[in-house]
Amino acid sequence: MTVFCGSSEAVDTEYFTAVEQLGRALAEKDIEVIYGGGNVGLMGALARSVLHHGGKVTGIIPRKIYENVAHIELSELIIVDTMHERKAKMYESGDAFIALPGGIGTLEELTEIFTWYQLEYHNKPIGLLNTKNYYAPFYTMLEHMVSESFLHKRYLEPLLKEDNPSKLVERIQTHTVPLMNKWKQNDIGDRI
Repeated sequence: MTVFCGSSEAVDTEYFTAVEQLGRALAEKDIEVIYGGGNVGLMGALARSVLHHGGKVTGIIPRKIYENVAHIELSELIIVDTMHERKAKMYESGDAFIALPGGIGTLEELTEIFTWYQLEYHNKPIGLLNTKNYYAPFYTMLEHMVSESFLHKRYLEPLLKEDNPSKLVERIQTHTVPLMNKWKQNDIGDRI
């Protein structure tokens, strides 16, 4: 499971609690976690929780960031040269994705993997841990894209929004995502 995580330490403790619960749920289901390799914010909290509950965590981190915030107690730490290489390895390594609440980097990772689904590079589930209704504005924007015909609603299929960490993991494990072909289907049509 590739997880996109925020690195801020200044966020509400409710986010940390949810991420610790997610780490436990992943470890208990023996799901290896692939993430950005940092030891700060929700990123560090997730890794610590998975490891504490006996799970396996692989971090993938660019050399430039490694020197400042690398989590050195992981099951495996892969050091790469660039952010692009990091993202490619993270995307290739996971059978599914989870986006935790986070900042612009998390949003960028989420939207890139969502775009890759739309372009038929994968058909993997994308879970959103919706603690404190964090992803409601994102969904509102997606619905607006659909209503304005910039996005077909069928591309929302891989997205699973859930505020309960254990339920999110269960939904991801049982969700089948159809592979779409953007270029052979009419992108304009049914709206939300």
